[in-house]
Amino acid sequence: MNIQNAQEAVDKWIKNHGVRYFNELTNMAQLTEEVGEVARIIARRYGEQSEKESDKNKDLGEELADVLFVVLCLANQTGVDLQGAFEKKLDLKAERDHNRHHNNKKLK
Repeated sequence: MNIQNAQEAVDKWIKNHGVRYFNELTNMAQLTEEVGEVARIIARRYGEQSEKESDKNKDLGEELADVLFVVLCLANQTGVDLQGAFEKKLDLKAERDHNRHHNNKKLK
């Protein structure tokens, strides 16, 4: 599934199950909440914080998928072609960052 297909799948889901999109500000708040859940898992599982017993069964993939779902909602409701935007961003990053990263001694 490419990003365009994912946007279409989310739109179909919203229309069939979600009644309508939450407004953009509500979705932005939801995105912040979901990113916080990802951060909590990363900080405790891979960072220096100890992982609480209640967090040990949390699925990082599921939380990342929640972030992606809300990003796709925001793209849909604001008219963003995320597939095109992502491809453009990859091209920009390749042009801008290739030499910088290859010449970064910290990455060797």
